[in-house]
Amino acid sequence: MNRYEVFVKVMENGNFTKAAEKLNYTQSAVSQMVHTLEAELGSILMVRNKNGVELTVDGEAYYPYICSIAKAHQELWEKKREMQGLGSGKIRIGSFTSVSRNWLPGLMKQFKEQYPAVQFELFQGEYTNIEQWIREGKVDFGFVSPEAVTGLSTIPLYVDKMVAVLPPGHPLTGKAKVELRDLAACPNILLDEGEWSAPLNAYEKNHLKPDIQYRVYDDYSIMMMVQQNLGVSMLYQGVVQNPVQERSAGQPPFCVTRPIEPAVERTVAVACKNKETLPIASRRFLEFILQYFQIKK
Repeated sequence: MNRYEVFVKVMENGNFTKAAEKLNYTQSAVSQMVHTLEAELGSILMVRNKNGVELTVDGEAYYPYICSIAKAHQELWEKKREMQGLGSGKIRIGSFTSVSRNWLPGLMKQFKEQYPAVQFELFQGEYTNIEQWIREGKVDFGFVSPEAVTGLSTIPLYVDKMVAVLPPGHPLTGKAKVELRDLAACPNILLDEGEWSAPLNAYEKNHLKPDIQYRVYDDYSIMMMVQQNLGVSMLYQGVVQNPVQERSAGQPPFCVTRPIEPAVERTVAVACKNKETLPIASRRFLEFILQYFQIKK
């Protein structure tokens, strides 16, 4: 309790002794806090008399403001307790497809079960968008590849592998693993990941020049294009796990996937400007995510 609240309690109770009892403070501590407030304001605010205490002329002038500060302080701490209990709060996240269509919704559901009043805002984008949203404060934190961003705090979560996505009947479907050089020679539908691209990075590292025919942002659009034999692609394993299953007995698969040699992968990390200054609800959900991946805080 601060000196403003103590001063108000003394006036409400009419003397130092009763106020000290109500506050569970010693009388000397209450007196000291009142003297500190008087020294801060440069005025004598109250005087003792046979009936207890009464405000001085200066005290009467200051008292409404002291009451306002005391009330605002109480409301502030009530809000803090509410936020720590996550009675409310909005969590704004920047994400990309393999996160927002796989494990993230499940964690959001579990978190909402614990904190029903918390709201989520999910912004879908690629690394460049997400980095910009974090810097501008449009989102509290986001998911990125650490190789794609600079100047942000990042915490690696897991490694996400890419697979070759091929049309049914394509010659490369006969291989157990697809060589990167074979993919480079085919018409490529490139997943647009922003300024940094895992497929392009892999091609460059292996001194290959891919035949890029299309650049597409949406993973499912790429799969539809592959199915129409417009080219081959590389997509993250988590995105294609469900759509590549057979539609029904006797029908061909949506598209065919094969492992890539050498492996093409990215590290998925969570990024923010400063974890310690995140809004309480967002910081709590970030800790929830780290616990899920067994990452030490």
